[in-house]
Amino acid sequence: MSVSTTNFYGKIIITDEAIAQVVGKLALESVGITDLVSRKFSDSLADIFNRNRTSRGVRVFTNNDKVYIELFVYTKFGMSIESVSQNLKKRIQHGVEEFTGMIVDTVNINVIGVKI
Repeated sequence: MSVSTTNFYGKIIITDEAIAQVVGKLALESVGITDLVSRKFSDSLADIFNRNRTSRGVRVFTNNDKVYIELFVYTKFGMSIESVSQNLKKRIQHGVEEFTGMIVDTVNINVIGVKI
């Protein structure tokens, strides 16, 4: 699916994959996040063929111009998982709302593991 809006310049349509790439980039730039985790078989195939996909480990659902985001990440050893997750949620919500102009309803962070 995708989200769309209309303004003075015309109609703007943003796909879920575009939003997922923005979320992945924001997550990888966040303090305490070491990597995103592949959750789909197609993501695993992309890793085998060395395609660097920033949307790996990100699920985006859009419904009625609201965005729902789910991430699967590894965190850095020695950092508070709760504070890293809260900071990541705020960063993603702000970044996606600024990018799309739509409301981010939910951001779920799934910490799969810890890397040293």
